[in-house]
Amino acid sequence: MLVADDQELVSTGFKMILSAQEDIDVVGVAADGAEAVELALRTRPDVVLMDIRMPRMDGIEATRRILADGRAGAARVVVLTTFDADEYVYDALAAGASGFLLKDGPADELLRAVRVVAHGETLLSPAVTTKVIERFARRGGAATPLPGLDELTPRELEVLKLLARGLSNAEIAERLVIGDATVKTHVARVLLKLDLRDRAQAVIAAYESGIVQPGRPD
Repeated sequence: MLVADDQELVSTGFKMILSAQEDIDVVGVAADGAEAVELALRTRPDVVLMDIRMPRMDGIEATRRILADGRAGAARVVVLTTFDADEYVYDALAAGASGFLLKDGPADELLRAVRVVAHGETLLSPAVTTKVIERFARRGGAATPLPGLDELTPRELEVLKLLARGLSNAEIAERLVIGDATVKTHVARVLLKLDLRDRAQAVIAAYESGIVQPGRPD
């Protein structure tokens, strides 16, 4: 994995914590976004911990470039922020980040986040979803057509709407009175049919396409 942060104390601390784990290998540390892109293309990490505010190139642009370049492999980005109301959370998720992590959180949370994302899952809490909604509401603008939407079954569309509201698989299962395994299958099919990377991208797509709208019940 790769760590990108312009604060040396922060990046060094992350590297020490991560390197101490037998199942995690830190392949590089970048001091800015441009260096993060360069290292990601060269080392092809599974996970990149990406700070947002960095010199030369910020973390949002770096995330966008890494995920758009096939040379980076299947890298997944976790955005690092100092507080959960970061105004750039929406932009980072829209750029392709798989979630976010507070810099001042406990070490075990950092390790859990890295392992979760490395296994193809997403770090997207209801609190983050709320920030995404608020950010989108402030942006305004016309809805963007979502390719593949007409391929969703009524149930899959229902799952997408609930997912976009920040519900977990367990909460969706309870709401629809179906099993957790069935929810996972529906979510997987939604992502496949809409050609979306993960749940974070599904939330963004749902709001930008107008499938769900801030402040309006489904």
